[in-house]
Amino acid sequence: MRDTMIGFYDYTVILTYISLASSILGMISACYARIGWAIFFLGMSGLLDTFDGKVARTKKNRTEDQKRFGIQIDSLCDIVCFGVCPVIICWFSGMQTPWEVSILIFYCLAGLIRLAYYNVMEEKRQQETDEKRKYYQGLPITSIAVILPFLYAISNLCQDNFEIVLSLAMLLTGLLFVLNFKFPKPNNKQLTVLIIVVAAVVLYLLFCFNWKEYYGWNLSDLMFWKHKKG
Repeated sequence: MRDTMIGFYDYTVILTYISLASSILGMISACYARIGWAIFFLGMSGLLDTFDGKVARTKKNRTEDQKRFGIQIDSLCDIVCFGVCPVIICWFSGMQTPWEVSILIFYCLAGLIRLAYYNVMEEKRQQETDEKRKYYQGLPITSIAVILPFLYAISNLCQDNFEIVLSLAMLLTGLLFVLNFKFPKPNNKQLTVLIIVVAAVVLYLLFCFNWKEYYGWNLSDLMFWKHKKG
């Protein structure tokens, strides 16, 4: 495969590719006002991203080129999954005024800066040590896969001001991406609890939350990829 196509093709990157596909489905869902499904696919991308590094590390004979490729492909997918996809979701959720769009641009730019900086520092760190990372510098960009579902889950508590809450949350999240502070990396138990909680919230939003009541959207039509004319 390597002789006929550029790139590396093995099981270590499969979850990253599926995560990208999930975020694309999330953006398409948002474009058709299927916000519940958009949040579902965003959460799915976050779940897959949680395990892609663990899967990659199971291959003990990775070359340095494969490791570097893994870092790059993970970050490139992250900017789509957790940078662009949340912006699309928020825009179709009503963040469409000039100042709200400015916040979305800042959020995506902050995520891009964070990922580029991470690439440089992580490659340097891996050359110096093989020990696992205990802290992140700043808030991980994947945290939006937790933040957005919770915001939408409590949106009924601030119906009239939800756009303001959403805008402030996106602005603060973007700032936390680029602020230099230590964010503890969750251990396996904490990660398991977090995954269960986020999964419960996403399922609630998808199947129980009355989107039509709050936003006028019809979630019952699952054929979101079919454009209906007339």
